[in-house]
Amino acid sequence: MNPRLRPGVIAALAVLVLDQLSKLWLLRVLDIGHRGAVRVTPFFDLVLALNPGISFGWFQNDSPVAQIVLMAVKAAAVIVLAVWMAWSRTLLATVGLGLIIGGAVGNAIDRFAYGAVVDFALFHLQIGENTYNWYVFNLADVAIVAGVAALLYDSFLGVPAAKAP
Repeated sequence: MNPRLRPGVIAALAVLVLDQLSKLWLLRVLDIGHRGAVRVTPFFDLVLALNPGISFGWFQNDSPVAQIVLMAVKAAAVIVLAVWMAWSRTLLATVGLGLIIGGAVGNAIDRFAYGAVVDFALFHLQIGENTYNWYVFNLADVAIVAGVAALLYDSFLGVPAAKAP
């Protein structure tokens, strides 16, 4: 393996393993599907939300054709990201792309295994009688957002790549 790719591959594998282990623990050990919401702190709960759509619950459709289309789009995106990672010139971009790839593959495994992405983390805020909830998400989603943030940082504020003569 190209040594420049190693950090990105390690990031992708770490995200994939941690994401899938967290979901298996929540589903099989904690049995969150039967137990229901688990309050961890006054502002954070573990809940079970199966998301047949894409990010933030957009385009929710659990038909087999829609799931196949989403899987095909995700596979194409992972291939494009892997090619981008192979051409990456900075460590931050390589790791960022690895985080995105690991998160995308983790969520794709969910879609294949459960027919939807397993989301479980819910931040909320109680103000008076009103409760404000953030989107329910998982570790793969966190990695994808962190990877995008790393790419943005690298693009705008990172060290410029060496220019060809």
